[in-house]
Amino acid sequence: MRLTKQTGYAIRILTAAARTPDVNVKIADFADELGITKQNALKIVNQMVHAGFIAATRGRSGGIMLALPADQIRIGDVVRAMEVTVVAVAGEAVAPARRRQSAGTAQPSLNGVFDDALEAFIAVLDQHTVADMAASRPAGPAGRSGMAKRPGKARKLPRVRSAVMVAAAVRRARASDAG
Repeated sequence: MRLTKQTGYAIRILTAAARTPDVNVKIADFADELGITKQNALKIVNQMVHAGFIAATRGRSGGIMLALPADQIRIGDVVRAMEVTVVAVAGEAVAPARRRQSAGTAQPSLNGVFDDALEAFIAVLDQHTVADMAASRPAGPAGRSGMAKRPGKARKLPRVRSAVMVAAAVRRARASDAG
């Protein structure tokens, strides 16, 4: 199964936010870190706010942070919130209750087979949390989010949240609390 880039960015934003708990981080910082436009980051964050994964604060000292503890946000839930998780093959009747068998036959329907495959895929993702992802990725410039360049393909890699960016976010949060 292929996930959209937005889902990958959503998981990376949640992972980076998990590394800076209790600190409001600017959406522009995430956009810069991921190498995407601020508008695209806003769209992704808006979907995650509606799903209940992120809490957003408006204003000069605003930003985003996790709305739930990182160990309670399952990757499968993020995929369900960001992706279309219904499979419908053209020419196949859509079963009202996601039945595996076509009506009156012993043959499984094509939609049923794809629904089963999708459920199995997401069941594996449900075994992992944002906290697992945050702990598995090394921080710092050497980590580069664990992704390596493929030979022959020039590709911009997302930056991992640097200590400088974290320190700046903490300073902004402290300045807003003091003032």
